[in-house]
Amino acid sequence: MRHDADPGLFGPRSVTWQLHGDPVMWIAGVRALYLQALHPVAVRGVMINSSFREDPWGRLMRTASFVGALSYGTREAAEAAGARVRRIHRLLGVDDPDLLLWVHCAEIDSYVSVARRSGLPLSGEPADRYVDEQRTSARLVGLDPATVPATQAGLADYFASVRSELTAGEDALAVLDFLRKPPVPPALVPGRALVWGRISSLAYDTLPDWAHELYGRPVPPAATVTRRLTSTARLLRSVPAKLRWRLPPRHILRAMDRLGPDTRPDPYTLSEAAAILDGPDSVHGNDGGGGTRWGTSD
Repeated sequence: MRHDADPGLFGPRSVTWQLHGDPVMWIAGVRALYLQALHPVAVRGVMINSSFREDPWGRLMRTASFVGALSYGTREAAEAAGARVRRIHRLLGVDDPDLLLWVHCAEIDSYVSVARRSGLPLSGEPADRYVDEQRTSARLVGLDPATVPATQAGLADYFASVRSELTAGEDALAVLDFLRKPPVPPALVPGRALVWGRISSLAYDTLPDWAHELYGRPVPPAATVTRRLTSTARLLRSVPAKLRWRLPPRHILRAMDRLGPDTRPDPYTLSEAAAILDGPDSVHGNDGGGGTRWGTSD
């Protein structure tokens, strides 16, 4: 690693750096949308203010670019991206901390759950480190990191505390239908059914049992869903990483150019992360602000 280069908010030794380069994160991102829609106040804000109906693919790409900038960009680029998002939240009146916390937790839970079920070694200490690291992302969207779950157990407690507020109302069902069949030009309809239909269906099926019950649909067999997820993940991972990473916005390739080829993300190293990285600079105990985050100064 080049020691004179800016490693960004997380750095190449972080769980975030290794995990976010895996293509299964796209499935996790769609799962997060299904889950987020179950909060009636949060989804109402989306329906009123978001452009996802008119420009769904643009919205997805902008979200992916934001996550990429936070994960692999320089510290300056990440902070600037966060400032833009906070400004938009304020202008649209969707900067309520409770709603931002719901969106954040639904996203992080989706990333952890889908990554683990797809075959990545994200459990125990590496998973807790990842949840803790993502308090930095929470800060950038306007949350106080001290109020954000720092462990898997904290995430579970959070979901238990808000379960009674969740419901699959009219807005949630509209999001569900939309995600299954987003608008595309007529020539792309067959591709939507072949590719997007399978991805969105799989993302939905990976939801927790209680979310299926809220949507009023049968809970799919867990073993079947996991088999489908792992086989889909293998197919996605068969595409060479450098080819996948050439697609816009190319954050990973730019980060490797900046920091050196040895910083190439590899999520299969996560099982080794706890032993290698556990030390005085462990993220546990910091405030989520990234100031002493391990991996950002070496």
